[in-house]
Amino acid sequence: MNHGAKTLERCEGDGSSKIHRSGGHVRWSKGVDSGQISPDGRIESDVGYSDGLSADLADIRSISRGTADTDDTFASPPLSMLDSVSAILNALASGDASARQITEQSLEAIAQTDPKINAVTHVAAETALATADDVDRRRAAGQSLGALAGVPIAIKDLICTTDMPTTCASRMLRDFVPPYDATVIRKLRDADAVLIGKTNMDEFAMGASNETSVYGPTRNPWNHDRIPGGSSGGSAATIAAGQVPASLGSDTGGSIRQPASHCGITGLKPTYGRVSRYGLVAFASSLDQIGPMAWSAEDVALLLETIAGYEPRDSTSLDTPVPEYSKAIQSSDLRGIKIGVLRDGLEQDGLDESVRKSVTEAMQVFTDLGAEIVDVQLPHSQYWVPTYYVIAPCEASSNLSRYDGAHYGHRSDADIDPADGPLLSMYRHSRQEGFGSEVKRRIMIGTYALSTGYYDAYYNKALKVRRLIRGDYDAAFQQADLLLGPTAPTSAFALGDKLDDPIQMYLCDLYTVGANLAGIPAISIPAGLDDSGLPIGVQLQAPALEESRLLFAAAAFQSQTQFHQLRPGKP
Repeated sequence: MNHGAKTLERCEGDGSSKIHRSGGHVRWSKGVDSGQISPDGRIESDVGYSDGLSADLADIRSISRGTADTDDTFASPPLSMLDSVSAILNALASGDASARQITEQSLEAIAQTDPKINAVTHVAAETALATADDVDRRRAAGQSLGALAGVPIAIKDLICTTDMPTTCASRMLRDFVPPYDATVIRKLRDADAVLIGKTNMDEFAMGASNETSVYGPTRNPWNHDRIPGGSSGGSAATIAAGQVPASLGSDTGGSIRQPASHCGITGLKPTYGRVSRYGLVAFASSLDQIGPMAWSAEDVALLLETIAGYEPRDSTSLDTPVPEYSKAIQSSDLRGIKIGVLRDGLEQDGLDESVRKSVTEAMQVFTDLGAEIVDVQLPHSQYWVPTYYVIAPCEASSNLSRYDGAHYGHRSDADIDPADGPLLSMYRHSRQEGFGSEVKRRIMIGTYALSTGYYDAYYNKALKVRRLIRGDYDAAFQQADLLLGPTAPTSAFALGDKLDDPIQMYLCDLYTVGANLAGIPAISIPAGLDDSGLPIGVQLQAPALEESRLLFAAAAFQSQTQFHQLRPGKP
């Protein structure tokens, strides 16, 4: 299979992408029945994506205009409006734009750009427009509105939604529509946000390149031959492509921050428990965290204010007050702030020189803003990746055991193997067909590490090292208020480059998994371009529950730089 090419063609009537009418709304979904299913569970097809609009995407335009026959273009704000949550809110409040206009513009952008980047797995066009119309009606009537009223937001396809499929980009969950909304979805609905659709991702969030999706790889809007990062690659690419101003992703080992770096946007992984995981399909329960993605720290702060908070149905949710994060970014004076730099990390093998240069230049920006740069040590940083790749697969092995063809997910129609009997045969064939190769690899690693005779040697030892890693961070934050370093070792690499080399793919998480193991917040902010013009991000990390400090420093950096204002294809 050619992993560097699109694997589904969006053409009316072929079953790969179509408008579905159900429950009073229109949803556009990519099917997973077109083409052939390969042994690893991915779709194989001999056709590529068309560069032109398919009939289905044209239908999205028609729905947004309210008719399928008119050729008139709708009046709407300039395309740059989708660059900023705060700009949209200001335009809506002043009457310069309506929520319907903004939503139409988002749907139009998806229709124009997604055939080339494959960032979106599902578009809820009619539902989104109905929400926008309700916002406009209530605004006109002088009724109170939520904090994100009229703002289009895309959702990673592993966060439960009652009115959209939640497939985890896997054949295993191809038809799954959850019976409940995730807590973050409920909060967004309460804030009157317009949920525009679901975004592509690595299958069950397992990957660093967005190439393990059953829907085919997502392409980086900056260069369509490059990966957008993973596993929240679709959530990052949909922003970089100008489809929406913000999205939600999830971060288990860097899956918000690494795509943010590769796509030139801002992405934040909150403190573990700061944002509820209720309704997040689990990969590794002690590591997973939902977080916001947008162009700027200002917009990320607005989203975090909405989605953060205690959830009594989530035993890992923190019952602590939610600060007004947007107020944390009002100043750019960093005097008195100490920023620690792990010098050894800048000498790591595999760190690209352009990334090292971006970190060095970021240090100078922070110095100019009044911060003091200090050296810190994280003695066990060399064990971050091996520790993570024991704990995460072990938890994945346990979490994904529920997908057996009986309780959840795909059920095989394969013939019964007489040696196994009907039940075991159904289990075995369902999991073989439903999961892709990377998911199977991690399940096998985790099952092995948890097995009798190996639990103490691998999993238990990894938990002990994890505690040492947390201790390293605690000591570092006695010396510094924030830590600065690379987000990823390189800029976005070419599609297919690392797909057949799991070790090299895992090393993409070299600088990000530490924050997940320690449970602390971290943010990636745009900080440069490499020689090919691809974005580079740098990462800031803070003590637990200090998202305000992260956002304060990130916004100060962005007040003095323009990297977060750069766009694909524009100087």
